[in-house]
Amino acid sequence: MKKFTTGITLFLLGLATYWSFSSSMPSYQQSDTILLNSFSTDRALTHVKKISQAPHSVGFPAHEEVRDYIVSELQEMGLKTSLQEGYTAGDWANLSKATNILARIPGSEQGKALLLLSHYDSNPHSSLGASDAGSGVATILEGIRAFLSENKIPKNDIIILISDAEELGLNGADLFVNKHPWAEEVGLVLNFEARGSGGPSYMLIETNRGNSRLIEEFTAAGAEFPVANSLVYSIYKMLPNDTDLTVFREDRDIEGLNFAFIDDHYDYHTMRDNYERLDRNTLAHQGSYLMPLLVHFSNADLGDLKSLNDDVYFNVPFFKLVSYPFDWIWPMFVLSLILFICLLVYGFKKQRLHLKEIFKGFLPMAISLLINGVIGFYSWTLLKWLYPQYLDMLHGFTYNGYYYIAAFVFLSIAICFWAYHKYRDISISNLLVAPIVLWLIICGAVALYLPGASFFIIPTFALLACFLVLINQKDPNPYLLVFLALPALWIYAPFIKMFPVGLGLKMMVASTILTSLTFYLLLPIFGFYKSKSKLAFLGQLLFVIFIIAAHFNAGFTKDRAKPSSLLYVLNTDDNSAQWVSYDHVLIDWNKPYLEGSTLKTENYQVISSKYSSGFTHSANAPLKEIAAPKVEKSLDTIVGDNRLVKLTITPQRPVNRLEVFTNTVPLTSVKVNEIELSPYYLKDRNGSKLLTHYISNNDATTLELLFPKEQVLELQVYEASNDLLSHPLFSVPERPETSIPMPFILNDAILTTKKLRFE
Repeated sequence: MKKFTTGITLFLLGLATYWSFSSSMPSYQQSDTILLNSFSTDRALTHVKKISQAPHSVGFPAHEEVRDYIVSELQEMGLKTSLQEGYTAGDWANLSKATNILARIPGSEQGKALLLLSHYDSNPHSSLGASDAGSGVATILEGIRAFLSENKIPKNDIIILISDAEELGLNGADLFVNKHPWAEEVGLVLNFEARGSGGPSYMLIETNRGNSRLIEEFTAAGAEFPVANSLVYSIYKMLPNDTDLTVFREDRDIEGLNFAFIDDHYDYHTMRDNYERLDRNTLAHQGSYLMPLLVHFSNADLGDLKSLNDDVYFNVPFFKLVSYPFDWIWPMFVLSLILFICLLVYGFKKQRLHLKEIFKGFLPMAISLLINGVIGFYSWTLLKWLYPQYLDMLHGFTYNGYYYIAAFVFLSIAICFWAYHKYRDISISNLLVAPIVLWLIICGAVALYLPGASFFIIPTFALLACFLVLINQKDPNPYLLVFLALPALWIYAPFIKMFPVGLGLKMMVASTILTSLTFYLLLPIFGFYKSKSKLAFLGQLLFVIFIIAAHFNAGFTKDRAKPSSLLYVLNTDDNSAQWVSYDHVLIDWNKPYLEGSTLKTENYQVISSKYSSGFTHSANAPLKEIAAPKVEKSLDTIVGDNRLVKLTITPQRPVNRLEVFTNTVPLTSVKVNEIELSPYYLKDRNGSKLLTHYISNNDATTLELLFPKEQVLELQVYEASNDLLSHPLFSVPERPETSIPMPFILNDAILTTKKLRFE
């Protein structure tokens, strides 16, 4: 290609890549003239601001205030509200008293009801919950207001469930699904969630069977900015991340759609999940889903959504959501194989293909794929070694993470250009055989093991079309080749960014590998470039620029604050105390308490946390008069071959959490506050944790333990209050502005430990 054409094609490819991101969500524009029957992001933001004034987890003072606000807003719309309260422990043995908020819009016919779902509790202990899930609550409140303004009676009843204690183990959803009479009437759930504070909202299906009917109805509803694909849900099902909707699917076989955003993941469950940092475009995107779906599903037959068949689905610009049955997967793959074989025969007949050059064409692909794979795989390990403070960002995604993604993407492109520059004597048609073979292997593998990703065959067909053009023409139209490259860019560019954002920078290897694979799909264009070495140098230069930018943003500031932790632990058995922390790199705030520690933290149980984090530092602390819980044994008897012990553990100070660990004695059954723990949990529980009680109103914890009578049961009781920074017996200063409480762990807490032994 001429230099002029090279520049234009690069510009067009860049524009297409940009379009793959920019077209995925609406653009927020502040306005005072939004129609009353339209969703207003500004009106929704008013709710977010009210909800996210303070941490409002179960048992926190602001929890009741947020609940009262939501109830008042629903009542102002003319809806009758009710509260459902009760203890649940869910599947994770996380006991809490949940208080669900319920309202209902009657429909004209008696059929299955549509349920709108989000949760109003924030994560303990410092999250403000603006995105997770104040944004979901606000979306539903504003959507219902707009819907009611038209005074139309829907065909189906619409149930509004603003659940509680989602962050503690999906407890509010468990309470509704298993104990509320309305649950059996639900035909479909629309759940609004967040795992970050920005970016596009992904639609994820929850179904026990096939998805084809749900996809058909979702498409018919006409959401303007669908961001969904069957690969993401296939991956989602493999991860230990559940939402309230999971309870509906598992316990009642009720299907539904999740809508959740994951960008800016570093804000998730932190005090920076606030009103200011919530992306306005993202909130508008949530509204763009709700309004058409609310209209459609409130009048659809919700009893006819089950299907035995699955669809492959994905979104691309202009076409929105594209889907086709799983039944097409193998025929499409076989067709691609047949086309490839035919093109090979045709190419050899035309003497455009030569066996020696084809085999040589595998070398640059293998070299670049291997180098980029190794770089991607070890990149996070190297970054943690260079910047140990990254270990304290438990999200696995740093504030400068976007710089790292850009840097390693450009480095991967540079290595690909460098590799193919070394083999520039091979004709492009011969070079193209290796990528086609590789992509056909990938498509065959996903068809067999990950059929949700079978839409990968679409760019492969486009690559085969390029192969046909190159066999027939020595000087093909570059703009035709750019057009045929669009499926690859539109489908894979979002994935290159999404994997390390959603799963952490440890998944940078997914970005480097996928960048390489996408490069091979664009080889019909890149192969013509005469200046591959210059483009390789440009890619390296951009890598260096973004790495330097990442370095200068590797520190912590007021807007990019370092997570930190500090706890006071009092062992009430031997009357000793320690300061402990989860930090790998201490800061000036907690260093005076922990610096020079030689004590081992293995003496402590790993307190429940999202990533099973353990203490990293401990040091002797002064003894303080912290009251231990009162333990009363009300029953101790033999029942057949088992021993039954009944205990009541009562706080003697204001507390937020009680955790109980056991030794290796098998437990036949356990009840906590009259809630029986699942026998499957007792059988398969990992480690020694028995249960966690997230306490409201300083309630007592009652335990009924049934275990083999010949066994000696030991319990380790941890009782915690989140008041270390405000307790009058301590003088721990407030954190500096450049630090925030570390999420996912017990933090800023006073912890007492007590051992119980039943011989």
